[in-house]
Amino acid sequence: MLELLGVDTTAEAVYREMLADPEGGVAELCERLHLPEPAVRAALDRLADLTLLRASRERPGALWPVSPERGLELLLRRQEEELARRQQELAVSKAAVARAVAEYATLRSATLVDGGERLVGLDAIQAKLETLTARLATECLGVMPGGAQSGASLAASRPLDEDALRRGVSLRTIYQDSVRNDPETFAYTQWMTGLGGRVRTAPVLPPRMLVFDGTTAVVPIDPENTRAGALCTEEPGIVASLVALFEQTWETAAPLGGDPRPEDAGTGLSPGERELLRLLSTGLTDDAAAKRLGVSVRTVRRQMAALMERLDAASRFEAGLKASQRGWL
Repeated sequence: MLELLGVDTTAEAVYREMLADPEGGVAELCERLHLPEPAVRAALDRLADLTLLRASRERPGALWPVSPERGLELLLRRQEEELARRQQELAVSKAAVARAVAEYATLRSATLVDGGERLVGLDAIQAKLETLTARLATECLGVMPGGAQSGASLAASRPLDEDALRRGVSLRTIYQDSVRNDPETFAYTQWMTGLGGRVRTAPVLPPRMLVFDGTTAVVPIDPENTRAGALCTEEPGIVASLVALFEQTWETAAPLGGDPRPEDAGTGLSPGERELLRLLSTGLTDDAAAKRLGVSVRTVRRQMAALMERLDAASRFEAGLKASQRGWL
């Protein structure tokens, strides 16, 4: 009962016995409590340290129990003083942390650019995302192009997403349709939705972006090479434009639980097939089209071969002409 005050069960039992019979010695305590002498003596030392026992004025060398009213009051007062001391130390520590954060911010001043902060390297990006996620209050919007996400990227995102979702933050993320065919990324999206996140997919996506609470955005410096670094900005105009682009893409994307490729009733084309035709008609190579769709070059060639067969075309040029004549483009 007194463990919260630092009195363990053995010491409390000894204290109770001494209150009942203050004149009993160590031998009597051992007999009544069925405890070995070392345990009783250790309990007596502990009680003396806690000022629940004091030296007897009538019996030199003997100990006398302090009344519970007085002894326990002293223990409470000691704990209150300790708590006040720790609170003071905490206040000092918080002030020191605030000064350190301000000082470290000046050390990163070389990474600041007009209206934002340049984050060079994956470690710098990860550190910034951790800070922004910890501050999230309402919603995070994400666009994740490139098809299947790397295992390292998913592992780095998992604790951040889980922390935000468990705090009730809304997460809306758009992936490419092709992630539905990647077991690892698809499992991650299902895990997110299981915790309350919302995921949609689309054939083609705008560049990668993250928008935090509608006020801060993180975008790659080079969309073709996300490892080159990222730009974190709070410029209202830029952030508002990115939010508008996200919402436009979100409206046309398919929910994760639905059919990502409903065929067009008139043409029988899926959105992915229509997008492939459009990309190739602009002169993009198979490699470039595959990157835009987040699929492999082999998949692009297989889909294009199937489309040429449906169009009864002997070449891609002829396929483009026939697709245009049929209103597929």
